[in-house]
Amino acid sequence: MDNSGQRRSGDGPDRPTEPEDRKPERPKEVGGGFLMGRPFGVPVYVAPSWFLVAALITWVFGGQLDRVLPELGAARYLVSLFFAIAFYASVLVHELAHTVAALRFKLPVRRIQLQFFGGVSEIEKESETPGREFVLAFVGPLLSLVLAGVFYLGMQVVEPGTVPGVLLAGLMISNLIVAAFNLLPGLPLDGGRMLRAVVWKLSGKPMTGTVAAAWTGRALAVAVLIGLPLVTHAGGFGDSDGFGSVDSLTDALLAAILAAIIWTGAGNSLRMARLRERLPDLRARTLTRRAVPVAADTPLSEALRRANDAGARALVVVDNHGDPTAVVREAAIVGIPEHRRPWVAVSGLAQDLKEGMRVSAELTGEQLLDTLRATPATEYLVVEETGEIYGVLSTVDVERAFLAAIARPS
Repeated sequence: MDNSGQRRSGDGPDRPTEPEDRKPERPKEVGGGFLMGRPFGVPVYVAPSWFLVAALITWVFGGQLDRVLPELGAARYLVSLFFAIAFYASVLVHELAHTVAALRFKLPVRRIQLQFFGGVSEIEKESETPGREFVLAFVGPLLSLVLAGVFYLGMQVVEPGTVPGVLLAGLMISNLIVAAFNLLPGLPLDGGRMLRAVVWKLSGKPMTGTVAAAWTGRALAVAVLIGLPLVTHAGGFGDSDGFGSVDSLTDALLAAILAAIIWTGAGNSLRMARLRERLPDLRARTLTRRAVPVAADTPLSEALRRANDAGARALVVVDNHGDPTAVVREAAIVGIPEHRRPWVAVSGLAQDLKEGMRVSAELTGEQLLDTLRATPATEYLVVEETGEIYGVLSTVDVERAFLAAIARPS
């Protein structure tokens, strides 16, 4: 879900006196940077923050190359830039492993984003079983370990003191670090999802697994904040040439950033899990407004009178056979002054029923939200399994119930 809150768009400004024959526009695909491609049909974005990290990696790795291969001169920064790109290509492979596994389990993937610290695959649904959750989390670090092995084998066929040797060694070490870091047992890391799967399996409750992995993630964040500077200081880095204080400050800043990312990710995972627990309370049947059927040429004033008499809050346009063809938009009704309503037919205020605008009264929770997300509109026709009209579902009512679920105390 990101952790998902997607915006909906209707037809634009209501103009009830104009023909309503335009299709409702689908919302533009939410990006997240620069679109680089669509492997397996999933968009891959590079966030603007990546360029900052690429520049930082280029500078730091360039300094390392200057000590190992001083003869490169200024060309070392070009080699370092190649290393930064190759490293993030490895991160992309890591994320593609998650994506392929998710698609194999029929879980939709919204996008992959390469960002400040690594990458993220935005999978829109939860795994149905703890076993699938474990596999889905483990394949990323596994691919990073495989890449580290490939780069190690490459090191065996090149000279160690050359540019290819240094690049392969750097990529091997960086992929080992990526694998090890992601295997740490706390959300939002892959190891945290694996821990969640194990606790879920043992307890039989996915929420129990999420709580355990989220709090472990928070403990991990504190450990990183305190432990990373201590470890680097104990290693004796940067304490002999006047740069000790600078290195210590850099280590502390890096630790703070990593700790903040882990702590925030753990908290978001916990909040999303609690929200998913409440989503079953979103039921199409209970949120649907009662509706009355009216002919297309019925004056708005007469249609509203019938609705008031029946205690209904919505209007459905039907043909001569009683089959629904459109739903009257509430916003369009509000835009018509009362003195004009006897002269305005409901057909001029209605949205034709397009594919996806008929929803089952039995939909609940995430399934309901996914159905509405697939076909953005302001109102939907809700039908029984027999096809009989049950009423009209307004996105306003769904959003209100969704926000109430978020605001409800844990």
